This record gives sequence, structure tokens and C-alpha cells, in this order.
Amino acid sequence: MNPSAASAIPLLQAKELSREFDDGHVRALRGVNFSIQEGEFVAITGPSGCGKSTLLQLLGALDRPTAGDLLYRGESIPNMPHPSRYRAAEIGFIFQAFQLLPTFTALENVQIPMFESARSRAERREQALALLKLVGLENRLDHFPSKLSGGERQRVAVGRALLMRPRLLLLDEPLASLDAARKHEILPYLERLRDEAHVPLIYVSHDAAEVRRIATRVVRLEAGVVTETGGVELLDATHADMLA
Repeated sequence: MNPSAASAIPLLQAKELSREFDDGHVRALRGVNFSIQEGEFVAITGPSGCGKSTLLQLLGALDRPTAGDLLYRGESIPNMPHPSRYRAAEIGFIFQAFQLLPTFTALENVQIPMFESARSRAERREQALALLKLVGLENRLDHFPSKLSGGERQRVAVGRALLMRPRLLLLDEPLASLDAARKHEILPYLERLRDEAHVPLIYVSHDAAEVRRIATRVVRLEAGVVTETGGVELLDATHADMLA
């Protein structure tokens, strides 16, 4: 395949994607179609229960669709023979829950994915230190999670997600459990990922203010259906009431 043809392939593409639960009684996604290009920072928005988190699970190969297809760089995610390899090699996850080990320091928590690797202790420390510097925590290396603020704990989780150099970062309501002050603390670091780390981000949130600040494009879901896709201007006053 020549470079120009390769560049035309979307990063992600959903084709009539559906996901049902409870023997079809619950239709979380219904014939979803959209595409996401390389380099975009896309927000998936909509009210609670609209299918946002279900879609993110499918993007990360943590679940399989009931019907339709989902392509990553032209390859069908549901038909991958080894989805765990896709997750390990391509995907970084940041969830609402920080998922830090309480008896490990910030520096040690970031190193967790490297413990089974061939990297030396010095190499693990050096790489983890660089990531914590990226998220502004170079002065909190030896602090345990209980001694970190909510925003700082989430920044440790961001650093850990970046450790394996993912080619795509999936964020599931990463700021939902934080108060306004903590959200203000961590948003600049998500912006830094967008501008400096050059990792495509897909960010699930129902918060219109968060989306307006950091996303380059919005995919809007309602009742499992994509109703709109486009720039952040979608989040005007009429939509903000529905997303807040």
C-alpha cells in the first residue's frame, strides 16, 4: 500500500455498529456510523445511558459488538485473533477510577506495567520519572496515593497510561469524580497530551465545559445513536443543557 493510500484510512471507523444486552432487550448502540482521523482529539458526549462507555469498551476490544464492524487502521477489531495484543501494543486507558495501588508511591505506580519487562530498575525509574515530569509531578515522586490530591492521583494514572507509548488513548469520564478545582488542575495536562505527546485521544464525557475546552471534534450520542458529529461548536447553549 502506498503512503497516500495509507494516510486515507481512518484511525477508527464504525460501520452500522450495534451492541445489545439482555437478549436484545437493552440496545446500548444502534447502527452507529462515524470515522475518526489520525491526530484528532475527539469527545464522545451525550446524556447518561446513551451508550458512551459501551462504545469505548468496543474501541478498546474489551467487548464485542452484536452487529456491524469497528475498524482500527483498516483492521476489524472484533475479528482480531489476539485482542489482548492490540490492547497491550496500541491502547492506553484512563478511567474515572484512578486504579492506583495504595502501598506504592507515585513513581512505583507508574512503573507497574514494566515490572514484567526486561527493563532494569534504573531504566524503569528513568522512564517513569520522565512521565511524571510530563504531568507536573516531579516533586511528588515518593508520595503514596493517600497523600495526593484527586487531581494528582489522576495525573499519575495519565502517566502510567502513557508508559507503553500507546498509539491511541481512551479516556472514560476521567474527571467525573473530581471537584471543579481538581478538574481545573488536571485539564492543562490533558491539553499538553494533545499538543505535545501527539497521541490521538478519545474522551468520553457528559460535561459540556470539559469538552468545549479540550476536544477538536465531537461525536454526540443519544439513545445509542450518533445524532451529530463535527466541531466543538456543536456544544452551543441548546446542547449544553442536555449534556450537563
